[in-house]
Amino acid sequence: MSSHFPFRFASLAVLASLVAVSCGGGGGSDSSSGEPSDDRLLVVTTVAPITSIAANIIGDRAKIVGLVPEGTNSHTFEPPPSAAELLSTADVVFINGLQLEEPTKELAEANLANGVPLVELGDETIRPDQYKYDFSFPESDGKPNPHLWTDPTLVKVYAGLIRDTMVGVDPDGESFYDTNFTAFSSLVDEFDEVIAATFDTIPVDQRKLVTYHDAYAYFADTYGWNVIGAVQPADFGEPTAGDVIDLIEQIDAEGVPAVFGSEVFPSPVLEQIANETGAVYVDDLRDDDLPGEPGAAEHSWLGLMKSNFVTMTDALGGDSATLAAFELRNVATDEATYPQ
Repeated sequence: MSSHFPFRFASLAVLASLVAVSCGGGGGSDSSSGEPSDDRLLVVTTVAPITSIAANIIGDRAKIVGLVPEGTNSHTFEPPPSAAELLSTADVVFINGLQLEEPTKELAEANLANGVPLVELGDETIRPDQYKYDFSFPESDGKPNPHLWTDPTLVKVYAGLIRDTMVGVDPDGESFYDTNFTAFSSLVDEFDEVIAATFDTIPVDQRKLVTYHDAYAYFADTYGWNVIGAVQPADFGEPTAGDVIDLIEQIDAEGVPAVFGSEVFPSPVLEQIANETGAVYVDDLRDDDLPGEPGAAEHSWLGLMKSNFVTMTDALGGDSATLAAFELRNVATDEATYPQ
């Protein structure tokens, strides 16, 4: 992840249009078309993986609107004032939490109607003693690594929390949400089995990650990988010369075969590190920017993880054929709005 200012200005226009579309109120008719307006519940989410997970549980029973544009830095994203109006009409808000989206959380708390749930999924999934800290998220700063969605076993907990919350605000939909949750859990279990088998094809001493951004701490713990380090420091700026030297020394000492950059935010520093160490440089991992375009099968949490895990497996000497053949699918209709 890196901060790109053009996305900041683009997000203003995107969110302004979302407000116009999503804040028409329930019932009645559209004055311009004479057609009934959408009176479904409004669910607001933040980053795209959470929007996708929510869509698998909620389907088309509610409107789902993401707030954080794909391809931007979710850690530093500042929602424009227009997002306040959208949040003021929300029936539920799902954020990752663990201090990932503090400006958005603050805006939600200031604008949500009384009694509207603001669910911090990460905070309700793991306990403080399970928090991971690392180069990008040092314990001294008090902000744990928030990227729980890179671990499929934790995504099932996210899905359960979304199901439970939606049943609370929409009890008539309980059977619908339960059915989708059961199907999604089975899909994640199937995916988990395939990726575990795929990772078994990677030599144990090569299951090592050097990335641009520390996004795989929980994944690594679950699947027995070793996170060697990351380039992006806690302030989301550029690493110091000393940081770069330390990482080069670690890569040399560990015999890391490949280092992984971001497809959206290429890092010349990471590429330089790869050149210095002789490691293969792979620049197409994604943290929370879904592959493909909204509406495509690959534009989903599952598509994101499959793409990343195939990339990791191939670069680290494994056989990704079985994983590459895994069918991408949602268990419910995904009509969510994903700002681009």
